[in-house]
Amino acid sequence: MNRKRSLAAATAVAILISLNSPSSAQLAVFDPTNYAQNVMTAANTLRQINNQIASLQNEAQMLINEGKNLANLPYSSLQNLQQSIGETQRLLNEARRIAYDVRQIDQAFSTHYGPANVSTSSASLIDGARQRWQNSLAALQDAMRVQAGIVQSIGTAKSEAGTLLSSSQSAVGALQASQAGNQLLALQSKQLADVTALLASQGRAQSFELARQAEAQEQAREQMRRFIAPGRAYQPGDVAMFH
Repeated sequence: MNRKRSLAAATAVAILISLNSPSSAQLAVFDPTNYAQNVMTAANTLRQINNQIASLQNEAQMLINEGKNLANLPYSSLQNLQQSIGETQRLLNEARRIAYDVRQIDQAFSTHYGPANVSTSSASLIDGARQRWQNSLAALQDAMRVQAGIVQSIGTAKSEAGTLLSSSQSAVGALQASQAGNQLLALQSKQLADVTALLASQGRAQSFELARQAEAQEQAREQMRRFIAPGRAYQPGDVAMFH
């Protein structure tokens, strides 16, 4: 019995000692100031992490946008435009008899469109008139061929314009939009080139015809002078000179 009482007393003393020890006191006491500081530290750390995540997201979006801006336009009308321009150029290069060449034109005018020479025979005058008429006729046909080629290319130009406008509206970046705009400008340049070619061919035909008419008037005066010249005998070709 005494032994039990002694054991209980020792146990009580040990409990009291443990409660009065410094380590037990620290574990048992709640420090609100320290707790608030820990919460603020955790909140600041979480805020910094969220800011870093948002910054990384913005950088990733910027890289995506830059990738879109650098993406090439999937459609190109360059080949079709070059083919169409090449076809118009081919028609101009196939101008018959007198080409679009300064030297050839100068030579032709000095040969067939010069002033009537009193020493030229009637047969030569008639042959020159025939040559000028053939030049005018060929120039008119060349102009009509250029016109036909341009008209045939209208459908292609319309299709290209529609495709480029659609590509421009659906462009995903600055580069695609710029490329679509450049190709539209190229299409307009091609159309201006067609108009220039058409005006050039029509002007060429008109110039040859006006030159032919002017030379015909000069030749008619020379033929009339010869016909009514005193003491002149009739020569073959006199009748043809007035046709």
